[in-house]
Amino acid sequence: MEITQEEAFNVFVSTRSQALMRTAYLLTGDAQLAEDLLQTSLFNAARRWSRIDGAHEAYVRRVMYHESVSRWRRRRVRESAYDELSDDRVTTDADVAMKVTLAKALARLTPRQRTVLVLRFYEDLTERQTAAVLDIGVGTVKSLTRQALARLRVLAPDLAEWWEPEVSRNDRTTP
Repeated sequence: MEITQEEAFNVFVSTRSQALMRTAYLLTGDAQLAEDLLQTSLFNAARRWSRIDGAHEAYVRRVMYHESVSRWRRRRVRESAYDELSDDRVTTDADVAMKVTLAKALARLTPRQRTVLVLRFYEDLTERQTAAVLDIGVGTVKSLTRQALARLRVLAPDLAEWWEPEVSRNDRTTP
């Protein structure tokens, strides 16, 4: 018994939506915007479902990345829900505080910088794969990554411990 395209799409949505939603949230920094982004991406994928050659998730993710940047270009408005959070709402738990600091800093990056960081470090894509997904050059990916990380260091110096241990390990001399 062969399943229909509609059934295949429904199975895909039910099994992959949670993972796709996490990526959408990282791209937008806002739960409602992430839901909108995911729904738009799934709608676009549904219209072309029968023509996508087996790489359904890759297609939906690519649509999300492009749609995220396109929305920013159309609106030219900074989407920053994290600026409304006050420090008194953050608990004393160091992990929660670190997550809030990271979320605030990510929200202040440009959408292209945030997208490159999500692809490189959350999706664990190589520079070459990231460039292919975004249809940009590898040099542009490297440049955006460097700029985004430099900006994160300025915006959230408290996060330095996440990248500083790597530097100190490389600088150590063996006795």
